[in-house]
Amino acid sequence: MKLGIMQPYFMPYIGYFQLMKAVDKYVIYNDVNYIKGGWVARNNILINGKKQLFTIKLQGASPNKHFAEIQILDDFKKLIKTLEMNYSKVPFFQSTMGLMEKIFSYPEKRLDLFIKNSFEQILSYLGIKTELILSSGIVKDNSLRGKDKVMEICKILEADTYYNAIGGKELYDKKEFEDNGISLHFLKTDENLRYTQFPNMEFVPNLSIIDVLMFNSVEEVNKILDNYILE
Repeated sequence: MKLGIMQPYFMPYIGYFQLMKAVDKYVIYNDVNYIKGGWVARNNILINGKKQLFTIKLQGASPNKHFAEIQILDDFKKLIKTLEMNYSKVPFFQSTMGLMEKIFSYPEKRLDLFIKNSFEQILSYLGIKTELILSSGIVKDNSLRGKDKVMEICKILEADTYYNAIGGKELYDKKEFEDNGISLHFLKTDENLRYTQFPNMEFVPNLSIIDVLMFNSVEEVNKILDNYILE
C-alpha cells in the first residue's frame, strides 16, 4: 500500500495533487504546528496574465497552534472577484467556479477540516479515489518527530511504500526506511510539464491547482497529474 503525508495547504500547486493521486492513502498532517509565512493560506494564480499571490484570511494563526486550532476567517468574495476578472474567458471557467463555490461555501471553518473538504471536492471532481485521513485520528506516539513519526504512521496504516515530495530528499534516508520495511520514493513534477494558458504568453509553472483546473478538462488534468518522476 502506497502512503503520502503532507500538511494541509489551501489550493496548493500541482505537485501536491500529483502526490495525492499517486498513493492509495493520504494523511493530512493536522496535529502539528502551523507554519507562519509558509504556503498554507496562500498561492499563486494569473492576474493580468502574470504570476501573482493571493492570500486567504485566518483567525488565530500562530506557530504555537495546531492546524485544528485555527479558523478560516475569509468570506472569499475578493478571491471570487479576482478569479472572475482574470479567468472568465478561459475554457473551463464555469465548471471550475462551480467547484470553487462549493469549496468556499463549506460551513465548517476549522482550517484542517475546511482544507480536507476542499481536497475531497477536487478529488471527486477528478474521479480520484485516494482515501484521505487526518493524522489527529491516528493513535500514535506523538512524542516522535520527523522521520520517526512518519515511519510509525506508515506501520500503523500498514503501508509498505511511502511517497514524499521531492523537497524531503535531504531529510529522509532511503536505507533507513528500507531497514524498517518501507520503500521510500520522492515525487518530482516533470520540469517539462506544460499546458496551454492564455494565448501568446510564456507558460507560467507552479501555480495553484485553480489555474490548472481553469485551463484543462478533467481528462487533461488527470494526464497532467500523472506527469511526474519518481526518484
